[in-house]
Amino acid sequence: MIRYSLLDLAPVPEGRTTADALRNTLDLARHAERWGFHRYWLAEHHNMPGIASAATTVVMAHVACATETIRVGAGGIMLPNHAPLVIAEQFGTLATLHPGRIDLGIGRAPGTDMVTARALRRSLEEGDGFPNDVVELIGYLGDPPPDARVRAIPGAATHVPVWILGSSLYGAQLAAHLGLPYAFASHFAPDALSEAMAIYRSTFRPSQYLEKPHCMMAINVFAAPSDGDGHHLKTSVQQAFANLRSGRPGLLPPPVDRIEDHVDAVMLRTVEQALSICATGSPETVRSEIAGLLRRYAPDEIILTGQIHDHAARLRSFEIAADVMSDLAEHAVGGSSTPSQ
Repeated sequence: MIRYSLLDLAPVPEGRTTADALRNTLDLARHAERWGFHRYWLAEHHNMPGIASAATTVVMAHVACATETIRVGAGGIMLPNHAPLVIAEQFGTLATLHPGRIDLGIGRAPGTDMVTARALRRSLEEGDGFPNDVVELIGYLGDPPPDARVRAIPGAATHVPVWILGSSLYGAQLAAHLGLPYAFASHFAPDALSEAMAIYRSTFRPSQYLEKPHCMMAINVFAAPSDGDGHHLKTSVQQAFANLRSGRPGLLPPPVDRIEDHVDAVMLRTVEQALSICATGSPETVRSEIAGLLRRYAPDEIILTGQIHDHAARLRSFEIAADVMSDLAEHAVGGSSTPSQ
């Protein structure tokens, strides 16, 4: 049975506040738990007016305290922004408070523009230390040797599951080399999806963490009673992407009747390519499109996301998606391996 999870970017809609967005995140997480989602992941972004999850571990703690069984994770923490020991301590604390429920997905990108990255990072001139930082972080979360001079407290021996996130071949190669599960950011960067999954699976080296490759892909979903309603909801994220690509990040815009009147044709083609891993429309259409993606890519797990302006419509979209996945789960292509977590 293929697992389905939820990636929440904690969107801040126009006309609302970050406090509203965080309340919506908590409400969505409680519903997602009831609807059978396996994981609830939040992402680290900085200097983004429309995303409220910059302090990702703090929001994770809030969600974990308000839920009981759903796994809560980061999709992800941008490790170059942090010292590995600090992340080990933060996630070790979460795992100690909520044993068996915490995931740590880590990425290499800064999660922001380069000016903000300079305000976040220890140094931009260190070169690519990401692989070493990943190994160091995993070491802090494992069983420390008796002579270890630095330990994550809490953190040591918590064995928080670590995922490598990526939108290119780099993350796939690293995840395969380290024998870790891999999550591809196909919800906004689908171009290398097939090649990355193939490289990950063909070069995977079994490890103490994972015996077989395990790959998760992200899918945008905009589900509604009708196809027209679903496409109407999608126009919010289309505008948001166009604004971001134009250097004007802002709050999540309300939907519009004709996206062509708000985004020029060249930009719209770029946006549509970025959002092409997507299921949009009525329950029947969403079922058909997700089933097609499962057949084409055969992921071991999927994570659904969708930035929708109206909170009630967002809840309904994910509820429809959960019903669709419940129906598809027993018959989906994929599921060649399943981590213990």
